[in-house]
Order: sequence, then C-alpha cells, then structure tokens
Amino acid sequence: MSGESVSKDPKDALSKGPQDTPRAADDLVVLSDVNKHFGALHVLQDIDLTITRGEVVVVIGPSGSGKSTLCRTINRLESIDSGTITIDGKPLPQEGKELARLRSDVGMVFQSFNLFSHKTVLENVMLGQIKVRRTEKKAAEAKARALLDRVGVVARALAMDPKVMLFDEPTSALDPEMINEVLEVMQQLARDGMTMVVVTHEMGFARSAANRVVFMADGKIVEQASPEEFFSNPRSDRAKDFLSKILHH
Repeated sequence: MSGESVSKDPKDALSKGPQDTPRAADDLVVLSDVNKHFGALHVLQDIDLTITRGEVVVVIGPSGSGKSTLCRTINRLESIDSGTITIDGKPLPQEGKELARLRSDVGMVFQSFNLFSHKTVLENVMLGQIKVRRTEKKAAEAKARALLDRVGVVARALAMDPKVMLFDEPTSALDPEMINEVLEVMQQLARDGMTMVVVTHEMGFARSAANRVVFMADGKIVEQASPEEFFSNPRSDRAKDFLSKILHH
C-alpha cells in the first residue's frame, strides 16, 4: 500500500495524550475542546484532535457531521466559539497580516477549487507567492509552471510551501476522469510526507493513503483508528452503520 511509506505509526499518535510533552515538537495542528454553533445547531462539540508532522488524517462521516466545518476552522475560514486551535505551536490569529501568513502555512483545496476567476490559472498559482512570500516574479512563474505541469488544480495551494494541506471533499465537484488524477496527486503528496487533513467520501483513498481515519457524526469525533483497524473492525455502532451503507460487500 502506498500509504505505508509514511513513517508515522498511527497507533503511536493515538497513544499519546496531551500530558505527554516529548512529542510536542511534532504536533503541527492541535484542536483542543473546540466548539462551534451555527445558530441553535451545535456543529462541533468538544473536538480534541492532534495532527503530527507528516501525518495524513482522513476525516469521514455522514453529511452534516461537521467534517467540512472542522476543516475550515483550521485556517480560520470559520471562527470557533470556544476552545483553542494552534498551528505549529501558535494560536490562530484573528485577522490582518498574521492571518494572511497563517493561510500561507495552511493550504486549502475546496470542493469547488475556487480560483479567482479574473486571473489565469498561472496568475493564481503565482499570486500567493508574490503577495505573501514576496517571491521574485520570474522565480514565482517558473515554480508555478512546474507545479501546474504536475498538479493542475492543487497547484495554487502547494505553491506556498504550506506546512499542512487541507482538502475539503476535493473530488466532489469533479468530472469522473479528473477524480483519479487529483487522488493520484494527493497520494503522491502523502508519499512525499506532506501533512494533510482530508475530508472525503473516497474510501479507497482513506484506506491507502491515510495514517489515521477520524470518523465524525453529529458534530463529534466518534472514533479514530488506523485505516486497517477502522475498516475491518469499527468500534461504534454509528461507524458500523455508516460503513455498511457505503461499502459494497
């Protein structure tokens, strides 16, 4: 399996509690007791999640479980009501330049790949490098062209050399023939050691590329385990029910 070349042991990541400080330097994204409401709806409930460097975490669950909201809080596209989120040891900034810098460290690919429509794809890929990273234009263009050759739609986020990549159902709006292309790029990123949080319905990707599967339902993390463990032996009734509906036997 291609996911095995990433050296993180998911069980190791799971066995460490917040009181265990030796691996703290490896903790890249830490959500602690995070809550979020949309009106009366409690969409994220007491979320605790730690993602270590080089780890590929795939978040799955039924529609409306809070997966996308969780993803969007990590680069502050959604604010949270309580709790803390840190990236590389620093709390999420509120606004301004610090927030722009955070977003250059946290690349995000959405369902709709929303590039800015008035710019060419090449300009889009160059944009963040020039604006945030202050890269010289010619160098930015050379890098953008190289990335576009390899990645296409994911290139703009990758051009920033992010510390972590967030994917929010990246294949859901794509033509079927594009899906495999994007998944292959994501598989390659995983093999290259990119830290990734992926919200997806693609169970094949979850099985082969994830170090850890996080299963959400009703705004809570219900269980998390290695892909082998989760798909062969889910512990909660909620996960068993979910898997029985989506996996064809």
